[in-house]
Amino acid sequence: MVENEIGKILKYLKLDNDGEYCGKDFNEYYAYNVIIRIKVFLRTPQENRILERINRKILECARCMRLHVGLPLFMWANIVDTVVYLINRGLLVLYMEGF
Repeated sequence: MVENEIGKILKYLKLDNDGEYCGKDFNEYYAYNVIIRIKVFLRTPQENRILERINRKILECARCMRLHVGLPLFMWANIVDTVVYLINRGLLVLYMEGF
């Protein structure tokens, strides 16, 4: 699906080492399509610097939005949901160095 959407060939797949994509059929698929699996530790987002930067930018945008509009703190979850919704719809672009 990813290859069809972006028109590029998948070369690397980063997995959380949980085991859901590590069966015999998957191993054969990876070998046949020359896909390199990169395993990271479970529940350690610190292993993924890009993810950490994205999370930090989302929180920064949410803080700015809350302070600019003057929303109370109990609406924090709704504000973060709104920021992520806007990012996913392409209405809010996170500018990141080295991205």
